[in-house]
Amino acid sequence: MPAAIDETHAIAWEIEPAPASVALPRGGELVWLPSQLRRGEKVVAAFFVYTAVMLSLRGEAPWRQIVAWCVPVGIWATLALESRYSRAWSRVVRDWALLGLILVAYREVDWFAGRAALAGWQRTWIGWDRFILHGLGLQGAVERLGGVIPGTLEFVYLSLYGIPALAMGALYWNGRRDRIDRYLTTLFLGTFAAYALLPHFPSIAPRIAFPNQDLPHYSSLWRVVNLWLLDHCDIATSVFPSGHVAVAFSSAFGLLRALPGHRAFRAAMFGVAATVYTATIYGRYHYAADGLASILIAVMAWLVSEAADRDA
Repeated sequence: MPAAIDETHAIAWEIEPAPASVALPRGGELVWLPSQLRRGEKVVAAFFVYTAVMLSLRGEAPWRQIVAWCVPVGIWATLALESRYSRAWSRVVRDWALLGLILVAYREVDWFAGRAALAGWQRTWIGWDRFILHGLGLQGAVERLGGVIPGTLEFVYLSLYGIPALAMGALYWNGRRDRIDRYLTTLFLGTFAAYALLPHFPSIAPRIAFPNQDLPHYSSLWRVVNLWLLDHCDIATSVFPSGHVAVAFSSAFGLLRALPGHRAFRAAMFGVAATVYTATIYGRYHYAADGLASILIAVMAWLVSEAADRDA
């Protein structure tokens, strides 16, 4: 049996052929191009072109515009090189390296910071949050067992950007590398759609906009780390929609598409996503409206991905 299992997982590394390349006339400056990008890769490229265009239209600093345009060009060149000289190991690297672009995209959105926050919207959102936290009893329910649940929420929130890697690992483990693009398409559609909306809805996290109000009664090492990371590494553009919730639920819906027969994996992923959403409200990192918007975006990403598969 061990040999059979090893063989199954070995297949996962080779089951999806590398994208072919198209040879161009030797007289041109370019002699090859990727014949096709996977859908997820097209979503990535489209997002970075969008941000480059937006930064150019806003008249941002020339160095930012240059860097913004270099990113999609660099992605295209890297994929072109991998397509032209593809090997088994390079196809695996191609899969995993794409996940790193989520953080690159998030940091790039910070270049849109500077607009005044939507104060009226924030006052409405904080009213909804207080109804959820105190009227419906979310804060009391979370703190019923002391610091156990609050600490768990903070740990899951901290682990957010490891969720896509875990989902990718699940696909490899189950020998379904051929379905990775299904997962990545939904993940990137939902995540980057949320990122693209951030500059249009400038807002400030409730823990900052309404200091010392509605805060948790329990702290933990994980909360200390989260607060430090947010204070030193987070973007200042907006909190609506929630990037954390977008990544979590888009990842869950992506795995739903890629591993439809594995209920345990899907249930675990949606459970983690729901925990991340709860942590954003309880920890005052986001308004409930931020996460709700991201969930709706993730659902739309799932539906669009499914429709694209049917039309293919």
